[in-house]
Amino acid sequence: MKENRANPLLAASPLPFGAPAFDQIQKCDYLPAFREAINRARVQIRAITDNPEAPSFANTIEALERSGEDLDRISGIFFNLTEACTDDEMDGIAEEVSPLLTQHNMSVLLDEKLFARVKAVWQQRGDLQLDTEAAKLLEDTWKSFARHGANLPADKKERFAKLSEELSLATLKFGQNVLAATNAFTLHLTEEADLAGLPGFVREMAAAEAAGRGETGWTFTLNQPSYGPFLKFSERGDLRERIWRAYNSKCIGGAESRLFLILLSDGDNTENIRRIVALRTEKAQLLGYPTYADYALEERMAKSPGKVNAFIDELLAPSLPAARREVAQVTEYAHAHGFEGALMPWDFSFWSEKLQKERYSLDDELLKPYFRLDAVQAAVFDLAGRLYGLGFTERKDLPVYHPDVRVFEVRSASGRFMALLYLDYFPRSSKRGGAWMTSFRELSCRDGVEQRPLVSIVTNFTKPTADTPSLLTFNEVTTLLHEFGHGLHGMLAEGRYQSLTGTNVVRDFVELPSQLMENWAYEPEFLRTFARHWQSGEVIPQEYIDRIVAARNFLAGYAQVRQLQFGITDMAWHTLSAAPEGDIVAFEQERLRPSAVLPQVPGIVFSPSFNHIFSGGYAAGYYSYKWAEVLEADAFAYFKERGIFSREAAEHFRKTLLSRGGSVDADVLYRDFRGRDPQPEALLEKLGLSSC
Repeated sequence: MKENRANPLLAASPLPFGAPAFDQIQKCDYLPAFREAINRARVQIRAITDNPEAPSFANTIEALERSGEDLDRISGIFFNLTEACTDDEMDGIAEEVSPLLTQHNMSVLLDEKLFARVKAVWQQRGDLQLDTEAAKLLEDTWKSFARHGANLPADKKERFAKLSEELSLATLKFGQNVLAATNAFTLHLTEEADLAGLPGFVREMAAAEAAGRGETGWTFTLNQPSYGPFLKFSERGDLRERIWRAYNSKCIGGAESRLFLILLSDGDNTENIRRIVALRTEKAQLLGYPTYADYALEERMAKSPGKVNAFIDELLAPSLPAARREVAQVTEYAHAHGFEGALMPWDFSFWSEKLQKERYSLDDELLKPYFRLDAVQAAVFDLAGRLYGLGFTERKDLPVYHPDVRVFEVRSASGRFMALLYLDYFPRSSKRGGAWMTSFRELSCRDGVEQRPLVSIVTNFTKPTADTPSLLTFNEVTTLLHEFGHGLHGMLAEGRYQSLTGTNVVRDFVELPSQLMENWAYEPEFLRTFARHWQSGEVIPQEYIDRIVAARNFLAGYAQVRQLQFGITDMAWHTLSAAPEGDIVAFEQERLRPSAVLPQVPGIVFSPSFNHIFSGGYAAGYYSYKWAEVLEADAFAYFKERGIFSREAAEHFRKTLLSRGGSVDADVLYRDFRGRDPQPEALLEKLGLSSC
């Protein structure tokens, strides 16, 4: 007999705070839930377009903002799980659902009757006496329709919708290919001699990985907690080269160096890049923009490709000479210690780690025992309490989507419920690489009833072993602070309209709260609150803190150039006025040759696995990390002037900027906080590059 059960995705969750009922949701629920939610959203749209009353802000703009709530809820669950806990079945559902969603979204944005009502309200805007938030919603709604083809003639509207559908599938496939390629490779070692140079924590992690796969010996993967330490510590240059080539040739079809991957995965993203760029370019040109970058940047702080490229050049000018000096220093050090020949990319981490250890007596093995994950998490929670009055209580009664996930109830000092926070720390084959913050639900308020956010932070940190808890590298400590900064942006959100709250801000502004939080990792006063040896309980010695601070700008020029190269590549793809021709690999290498500081390896580029711009939301926007760094360097100076734990400073930052989401233009928000525009020199001074 067929089971007769209600689809848990089609009704509001009965759990506290509307938490997703992960224990009730089955994969077979998603597709019918999406179809029904789309139908419900269509009914809501028809109610707007068929309303006999004259168009008004309430019956058109607000009604449109609040339509599709079921669809938003289901999408918030499903697409977050396709990033953090997916499999072939989920990927297959995503491929079926994505065109349906794109078709629905385009049908709304290209609905002539609906657009006529939006246009009528827009034309009345001067007489409506709207408050700031409502006025911003009206402006954003109008622009959304215009920028998605509502003003196009019928034939071009149809073409725009078709391009959007194809693009949604192409970007989805890009990310799936990267995950498959990441999972396809392992470096399995069985001889002790192959582990030369690897510290104990790296060996333990690799042994646990091997055991989990039913293998003997040690297994290394392309997940960052495995790949990164191997490059840093392995004395076997041949093995470093092998894993480096595997990592950096993901999804490059036809490369001889990755034959082993071709046998395991057919995920060639080089042609996918060509398709994505062509689709984006044609969409932009249908709307009258010469390139996709012109289209995308119009609604960001930077405004134009020319300003972005000038910004990159301004930072590159002092950084490139510094980076080349740093590479020369590492090369000289390597040659002095027996290395021969040119320093290749797979050698750089190894020799720079040795130089850093000699110069500052500092490395991951020395520091990791002081950064037990549970202690770091507690310290980050405590920091949020000291700055913003937040308290965190674990809710073990709420279901999660994977046993590794933990969920916390977040309340203000007055006891107000602020958010649920989901934490998902460890790598697995079902999770994409990297770290990110997202939301299962964003803040909204309807008829005076507020729905607070359900925030999620996902990382790929070092897993605990049978004998050792999860111990973080210092870089992982800063990563947790970074993502928690995004989380605060969501948890502290205020406002009536979901599309204007939390992290719903322009792309080159969204990294400000996250990058700002990283600064506390370098503050001795903060480090001493939690950094204790996991075995002895010893507080981290002051000399270690001094070394962390002293080493902060080690290879700052190199790191900055590396980030700028990502931005250069992004802009190169998205300032094309026609579909890219010729070899995709050659295209990237040619664009990066002027800024290269290490030898370019034939056939190897990062674009085919560059999720941020081809599968994520950073197309023509990767520069925003550096743009936001300028903002955060200037903003943290405000905290330093008043004390890094100053509740007054934090409350000012919260009220003028952090809680306001996208309800006000980003430039205005920053001026409201700082009292002036940001000072770019603050970043170069922070990195020690201002006099280079």
